[in-house]
Amino acid sequence: MKLHLANGRNGHSFTAYGPGYLAVNSVRYGHSLLVFPDQPPRQWSATDFAALSAADAAMLLENGPEIIVFGTGPEQRLPGPDLLRALAGSGTGFEVMATAAGCRTFNILAAEGRRVLGAMLLP
Repeated sequence: MKLHLANGRNGHSFTAYGPGYLAVNSVRYGHSLLVFPDQPPRQWSATDFAALSAADAAMLLENGPEIIVFGTGPEQRLPGPDLLRALAGSGTGFEVMATAAGCRTFNILAAEGRRVLGAMLLP
């Protein structure tokens, strides 16, 4: 599915997604991504949301996001207890949803000027 950028002032936003890929600013990636609106997308080594740990949470929090939007793949999955504890205690908001919804939510929050981190597994 292609997305259209509603507000061109953001540096990075999701412009498309589909089975096996994500696109940021029309550049297609075949791996999981970490995306801030004001930083280039970074490859994310995560492949299974349920396997994320407190150490993964620490890495995601190091750039000070206001909120983390997790895209858990083709379907919404719930975080494991280690990740949940680490995020809940951090004071950073987080949302967990299927990657397609996560891409759209990231774009909305970024357009609002929020310091959002998109942590997206491939759909």
